[in-house]
Amino acid sequence: MPSKLKSLEPWQQNLAVLWLGTFIAGMGFSEVSPFISLYVDQLGDFTKGQLSIYSGITFGVTFMVVAIVSPLWGRLADRRGRKLMLLRSSFGMAIIIGACGFVHNVYALIALRFLQGLAAGYIPNASALIATETPKAKSGTAIGILTTGYVSGNLIGPILGGFLAQTFSIRLTFIITGVLLLIVFVLSLTMVHEHYTPDPRLLNKEKRPSLLSQVNNPKAIMVLLVSTAVIQLGNMSIYPIISLYVKELMHNVGPITVVAGVIAALPGISNLIAAPRLGQLGDRIGSGKILVSGLIFAVIMYIPQGIVGSIWALGFLRLMIGVSDGALFPTIQTLLSKLTPVSYTGTVFSWNQSAQAFGSMAGSLAGGFISNIFNYNGVFIFTALCLALNLVMVLVFIPHIWSSRPKQQA
Repeated sequence: MPSKLKSLEPWQQNLAVLWLGTFIAGMGFSEVSPFISLYVDQLGDFTKGQLSIYSGITFGVTFMVVAIVSPLWGRLADRRGRKLMLLRSSFGMAIIIGACGFVHNVYALIALRFLQGLAAGYIPNASALIATETPKAKSGTAIGILTTGYVSGNLIGPILGGFLAQTFSIRLTFIITGVLLLIVFVLSLTMVHEHYTPDPRLLNKEKRPSLLSQVNNPKAIMVLLVSTAVIQLGNMSIYPIISLYVKELMHNVGPITVVAGVIAALPGISNLIAAPRLGQLGDRIGSGKILVSGLIFAVIMYIPQGIVGSIWALGFLRLMIGVSDGALFPTIQTLLSKLTPVSYTGTVFSWNQSAQAFGSMAGSLAGGFISNIFNYNGVFIFTALCLALNLVMVLVFIPHIWSSRPKQQA
């Protein structure tokens, strides 16, 4: 692999290494996420309502912390570079997630998930590094390719985690995840090379102008950040209840963790195929068209998930959600990178991570509380309504995004 990397351009070398890093990170994170609610169930004697709420809190507390601290990490990334943030995140997550395999009550698990939020940030910093060192004309394609690394890991992780949980235990899955993230740390330390010159005002600790004062269209930046939060709210509202929903559809019979892992992985299949192609399409016809189309498709696909009667129908619809995710997240990152000066890329990507974390927190809590009130079906209807409102917001506040050509976004 090293000899092949030498024949690539510098930005292509980093893309290849970070693709592998995000693949392993994605696989590690997704190995445990679909089964946290089942793990919580093993840590105490809870009613159905208590289990849904504790699962939502366990998911949400991590993202609450991420939403708060990401701007601080983003500013440090702009001052010291993104590679340092890759090392901080991968090493910290390895230790903390591995420790989750040794807890014996839900409160200890929640505390570790809180600390996990302090260590988050590998994926957005990988995206920021690629965005700053890739030619603008190829940024949509590059970010789309990088997204497939994380998505591919997300695809394999739940299936692998499901088999490990079924064969051994969920505890072992946490420990394996920690080992995988240590591998990511070593890869990032030895094979990622950053050629980045920070803003001199940051090195001199001068106060620089705010991000929104340095962009031509601050309204578009804010709408894109809100869109990230809403889209992630939809994704994460499902996670606290997905294994419990699968368990209900299977009538508590059969290899529930394996099937839940497959259902959780299905969006990754279509996302893996769709993301790079939609990134290339966005570079040709305009990323705004991809964003609007992706939101419309997501609304259509979420509504029937709340009324399905079989695991097969749920699986198909989750597969289709991967197409919308492949359109939405890379496109928003591409638009943010094109609308933002290079010296502020770390900042805007950290804001984007905060928005994503806020959406994750809100979605996790909403999934737990809404399922407690309206049962599991209500979560999908709630998600569809949120995405529909987001679509309206995009069309109202940045109406030109649908007709903008690529050269106007550069």
